[in-house]
Amino acid sequence: MLLEIVFAAGCFWGVEKNFEQIPGVVDAVSGYAGGNYDNPTYRTVLANKDNNSGFNFLTLLEKIGWTDEDEEGNEEPDKRILNHTEAVKVTYDTKMVSTEFLIKNFWELHNPTQTDGQGNDKGNNYRSAIYWTTDEQKKIALQTKDEYQKLLTDKGLGEIVTELKPLDKFWPAEDYHQNYLANNPNGYCPNHKTGVKFANKGMNKEELSGTYNQHLKDLILKPLEGKEIVVIESDAYCPYCVAFKQKVLDNYRGSIPVRSVFAHNLKGYTIKTPTFATPTILFIEDGVEKAGFQGYLSPKEFYKALGKFKLGDSKAFDIAFNQGTEGRFCKQYDIFKNTPDGVFVDKLSGVALFDTTDRFNSKSGWLSFTKAIDGTTLEKPDNSYGMNRIEILSKSTGIHLGHVFEDGPDGNRRFCINATVLDFVANKK
Repeated sequence: MLLEIVFAAGCFWGVEKNFEQIPGVVDAVSGYAGGNYDNPTYRTVLANKDNNSGFNFLTLLEKIGWTDEDEEGNEEPDKRILNHTEAVKVTYDTKMVSTEFLIKNFWELHNPTQTDGQGNDKGNNYRSAIYWTTDEQKKIALQTKDEYQKLLTDKGLGEIVTELKPLDKFWPAEDYHQNYLANNPNGYCPNHKTGVKFANKGMNKEELSGTYNQHLKDLILKPLEGKEIVVIESDAYCPYCVAFKQKVLDNYRGSIPVRSVFAHNLKGYTIKTPTFATPTILFIEDGVEKAGFQGYLSPKEFYKALGKFKLGDSKAFDIAFNQGTEGRFCKQYDIFKNTPDGVFVDKLSGVALFDTTDRFNSKSGWLSFTKAIDGTTLEKPDNSYGMNRIEILSKSTGIHLGHVFEDGPDGNRRFCINATVLDFVANKK
């Protein structure tokens, strides 16, 4: 099961780096949480910091019209603006790492007795906090706080001042803050640990019992005829392999088979890309590598590579990735216009996009539907060529499908779709 929890322990760069290195953590995202105003940015969070309580008395009283009369009780205190923390949202697999381990790691990571800051980073945006998303996380946070307080007291340290409350909303930080220390290895990453540690951190990782990816241990992979995708896995826990599986492969329904294997069990292939890093994604045809990528590929990167592999230099690739348009009454349109009952799927991901029950003959020369299958497409403004249109994209791959207009039958919309980027799957009888 995947769960989310948000931690704040000073500057989010170091906190993000700490958690993303823990086996079982699928994703760690820097951002803002705990405040009571919308759309925080790095600039506003820094501008709204002070060294007192989280309420910015110095710069925000004028903004909310605070007066002496308000101090006599005519205005509720919660009308004051509470600043956000620099926080990190941690997504983790409970089969690989326990909630207890992560929260205990949080307590050990910083000094939870320091009010509004960590080390020389002073301000309420640097305050210590846990924002839980489940009752079980709340229970563990409160229980481990009491445990850690006893350990701190025994070492002569003060009272924990960590903010503990349910997560209201998490706002991702700007792109340049994500993976900051990985991209800037000489960046600022101070150590604020107290040195006080739990005796037992409650680890729950499959690799400790030797079960991670053991289903691949004896699997020997030999080439298939035609095209296939081979994913080189690790026999130890690999967070990037887990992320690639969950964010890409779990949603993949395409016609090209995907197989996973350990590098040393790959037999009979002609490979040019080094396979020491995991995951390594190989696009293979008749046992020969056509393209290879070391490391995690995002869905956008994976489907762009798959598009080149499957579609080549074709009209379909031009439509999918360059917003091209097929000609009216093209060959694929003629094939698809009178198919039996079934669904039209994304040519790359295999995800169903349109149902034949919603197809109609618009006489335009392009496939037309009154609607898409719920949750499978995205819409965005398209002002190219001096026209104001709404572009339709496949949600799973991001490829261009066509446009939607308001002139469909019986007051419906008309989804005008390029047949060339679709495949058809008939209903089973």
